[in-house]
Amino acid sequence: MPLLEQIQKDLASLPEDAQQMVIYFICFLKQYYKNSPTCSTKPFNLDNQPFVGMWQDRPDMQDSTAWVRQIRKQQWQR
Repeated sequence: MPLLEQIQKDLASLPEDAQQMVIYFICFLKQYYKNSPTCSTKPFNLDNQPFVGMWQDRPDMQDSTAWVRQIRKQQWQR
């Protein structure tokens, strides 16, 4: 299967919110390489990026440290 077809298939298999994250990442890459064709080390400004704060209204994210601890516990203690 050609690479582009595989990418499309993989993207379609993701949940909608993950697909949106991929779109944001592609937009970031397009903007980054449009402005710096030589891959400069210019820092990326996160202030106005659409993905920043996207989980701010999730009650389980109010204590992100506890959330990460719980996820790690679920994944590693099997």
